[in-house]
Amino acid sequence: MTIEHASSFFALDVATYLAVFLIVAFVIVVVDHFFMGGAAVNSPTTKKSLLGKWLYFACFLRLNKAEKYSHRSKAVQISAEFYPVLLLVFLLRGFVAEPFRIPSNSMMPTFLTYDFLLVDKISYGIHLPVLNTELLDIGDPKRGDVVVFRYPNYAKNPDYKGADFIKRVIGIPGDRIEYINDKLIVNGKKIKYQKIGTYQGIEKGIEMTGYKHTRELMEHQHNILLPPKGSSKNARLVVPKGHYFVMGDNRVNSHDSRFWGFVPEQYIIGRAFYIWAHGDIGGLFSGGPLKALKTFTFSRNGVID
Repeated sequence: MTIEHASSFFALDVATYLAVFLIVAFVIVVVDHFFMGGAAVNSPTTKKSLLGKWLYFACFLRLNKAEKYSHRSKAVQISAEFYPVLLLVFLLRGFVAEPFRIPSNSMMPTFLTYDFLLVDKISYGIHLPVLNTELLDIGDPKRGDVVVFRYPNYAKNPDYKGADFIKRVIGIPGDRIEYINDKLIVNGKKIKYQKIGTYQGIEKGIEMTGYKHTRELMEHQHNILLPPKGSSKNARLVVPKGHYFVMGDNRVNSHDSRFWGFVPEQYIIGRAFYIWAHGDIGGLFSGGPLKALKTFTFSRNGVID
């Protein structure tokens, strides 16, 4: 499957909610300032260029530093108070780095379920938040990169609408890929493998104990898990222009391009590059804060292989 059959990239996610709040807050304060006799009327003026004033207003919803909103409505106060912080969060998430949480075992042994990652939003270009439209092309994903992408949802499954997936790039546009009996061939070249040993799973991945812990010696070497018996799903294909072939590192427990098709380039959100924490924050809601603290750690911090 390719992009012609994909669901829309747009989804109601964190970035969308932030954008909606910022737009609504901006409109509320603009209306208050210029149509309701707002704070700007009674605030002292400062010597500043017209462009400088509007840039300051765009960032802080204030024309002057001395403006106060205590005598205005709650809607104006809340809008002006939270707007600068959420604008900064929106810009950092949209253009620099975005947090992501591993929801399953599909990328073991590289990631464990409940790892918290940072996703680089710059390596592949500058994109418009919410719609992911490319503004400036900087680079393209390479074989071996771990990428976060909006699931193309070719089957139009409502349960996966707007879902973000994480997988490893195995094939780039034009590649001829063969994955037979858990052996990878790229453009006629057989990829070599190095045995590490028998995997010992922990936490949510305990059921992976006994799997074959193996190193896949591509240009970008990385560890994978293979089933102790049998093999995972095979694939023979050519990657079309503007698309990527991805697989999970836990090959027999990954729902990836072998099953549902290719990832359109426009749907790639960024490159995962750093594990910053690990833990099940569900404890905050199910067993109280103390349980959450016991299951949260920074011991897995590090750059991603």
